Amino acid sequence: MKVGKQGSKVKVTYKGTFDDGTVFDSSEDKQPLQFTTGEGKVIPGFENNIVGMKQGEKKKFEVTPGEGYGEKNEALVQEIPRKIFPEKMELKKGMVLVMKSPDNRQLMATIKDTTTETVTLDLNHPLAGKKLHFEVEVVEIEG
Repeated sequence: MKVGKQGSKVKVTYKGTFDDGTVFDSSEDKQPLQFTTGEGKVIPGFENNIVGMKQGEKKKFEVTPGEGYGEKNEALVQEIPRKIFPEKMELKKGMVLVMKSPDNRQLMATIKDTTTETVTLDLNHPLAGKKLHFEVEVVEIEG
C-alpha cells in the first residue's frame, strides 16, 4: 500500500470547517486537491498531516493558525483615502477586493468599514487567526 512521503504527488478529497462546524472550503463537487508534498503549495499543517497517510485512508485533524494562515496582524488593517478608488466603484463592508502590491503580487483585501472619506481594509488572509478542522481522504499517491 502506498504511503505519502516528502516528494509524493497526492490527490485528496477534503472538507474544511471552523470550530462552529461552518464549512469554509470543500472538494465536494470538484476534482480532488492535487499537490506534491514538500513544495509548499498548501498550508504546513495540512501537508504535515497528509505525509504518512496511506492511499484510501481517511483522517480528521485540526490546524492551528501557526500551522495555517498565521495569526491576525492588526498592522495589516489600514484606513486609506476613498479617493484612490474609482469614483463610481461601489464599496461595501465585507467585500473582498483583489489588489496588486508595489512588487506586483496579488493581494486580497476585505473591506472592514467605509465612510465618504475613507475605506478600512484588512489585508490579512481571510483565514488568518482561525483554527481549521479538516476531514480528508487520500485518494491517490504517486511516488
